[in-house]
Amino acid sequence: MTLDNIKPGQGGVITAIGGQGALRRRLLDMGLTPNTRVQVRKVAPMGDPIELSLRSYVLTIRKEEASKIELKEVFSI
Repeated sequence: MTLDNIKPGQGGVITAIGGQGALRRRLLDMGLTPNTRVQVRKVAPMGDPIELSLRSYVLTIRKEEASKIELKEVFSI
C-alpha cells in the first residue's frame, strides 16, 4: 500500500521509497526512510497536499510524492 491511499488518522511503517534522483534524495532527507512510523494527520479538501506526522514533527508533501512511499503494518489511531 502507498501513503497516498491512507486516510487521516491512519498510519504505517515505511518499507520503501520509490522515485529517482533528486525526488528520492529529497524524500529521504526529510526523514521518510524505511522502518519509520508515519501517520496521516490531514488531507486538503481537494486531496493535495497531505500532512504527515513522523519523527516528532509535521511534514506536508504532495499526493504525487506520497504515491512513491510504500507502507506496511497499516494502523488506525
